[in-house]
Amino acid sequence: MAKESTPSPTLVGDIPIVDFSKFLHGDEEQKRTVAKQIDRAFRETGFVYLIGHGIGPDRVSEAFKWSNKFFALPTSIKMLAPHPPGGSHHRGYSGLGQEKISQELYSKSAISKAREVADVKESFESGNINDPMQPNLWVPESHIPGFRGFMESFFWDCSSLIHTLLSTLSIALDVPTPGLSPTHAQSLFQLRLLHYPSLPSRLLRTNAKTRINAHSDFGTLTLLFQDSVGGLEIQDPDPAKKGVWRTVPPVKDAVLVNVGDLMARWSNGRWRSTMHRVGAPPRQRGGAGGRDEEEEEMCEPRYSIPFFATADMDTVIDALPGCWDDEHPKLYEPVTAWEYVQMRMAALYE
Repeated sequence: MAKESTPSPTLVGDIPIVDFSKFLHGDEEQKRTVAKQIDRAFRETGFVYLIGHGIGPDRVSEAFKWSNKFFALPTSIKMLAPHPPGGSHHRGYSGLGQEKISQELYSKSAISKAREVADVKESFESGNINDPMQPNLWVPESHIPGFRGFMESFFWDCSSLIHTLLSTLSIALDVPTPGLSPTHAQSLFQLRLLHYPSLPSRLLRTNAKTRINAHSDFGTLTLLFQDSVGGLEIQDPDPAKKGVWRTVPPVKDAVLVNVGDLMARWSNGRWRSTMHRVGAPPRQRGGAGGRDEEEEEMCEPRYSIPFFATADMDTVIDALPGCWDDEHPKLYEPVTAWEYVQMRMAALYE
């Protein structure tokens, strides 16, 4: 399990930029090099920027245009596809302040107190049209013609990239053919549109409001498309610097990929599921020069599009090849993806 020498890609902050086109179109040596670069990034920070990822900039730009158009609809229209109550059916529209991240809070009093500070965002969730457990919920076509068709198509763009990434990780770990992609054969994935409206930056600086509180993702892998505004931060991976947060700026034409909790467990801790959050854009995190100026300073509205992947529910999550040996024994008992999800949900809602 010794680390092999891998060419060092360009870094943005602490996160490397990897040219994924060399995996998509390269020879076997180039594919293995890219796999090693992503493996190294996942070991060190749990995050990597991918350029040349195969989803064209025009497609991503169109996705953001549809997102803007959807969130510009009157609330009464967006509420024609309301997110069902609770956390078991992640589809449809959630309004401002409806959802509150409360990870790492376990007592009812602590969760209740955290929910007093609203997450100032709204979201729309959709998934695989073939998922019988979580059918999609759509605003009627007459209110936003073409929205549903594009989102269903963009879902498959992102799904294809996830499956290619799983093949990349299979090479990194020498997982025998057919690799990890078949463990996600049902593509039980979630496409999310997020809008963070403009608000006084002082509310974020003083924690009177939040955009998204600190959390890690739930599944195996997450893709994130960001607009140019910024505000995403990750927790420093050094345990001695747990309270230090690092800026994750948008990179033109890149998708940001991160490891989720289920993949961290599956990799026996080899890959990190790193805590992250969204706050004020970097240029608006410092104090303003005077009281009146501070009160008038506004954070720009922010849009982002995350895509969450998880394994099929009957997939057995046991330490992957290359992630354990006699010197690095398995840290977890085998569990199905379904059992793991239920375990996490019980911890979250007890």
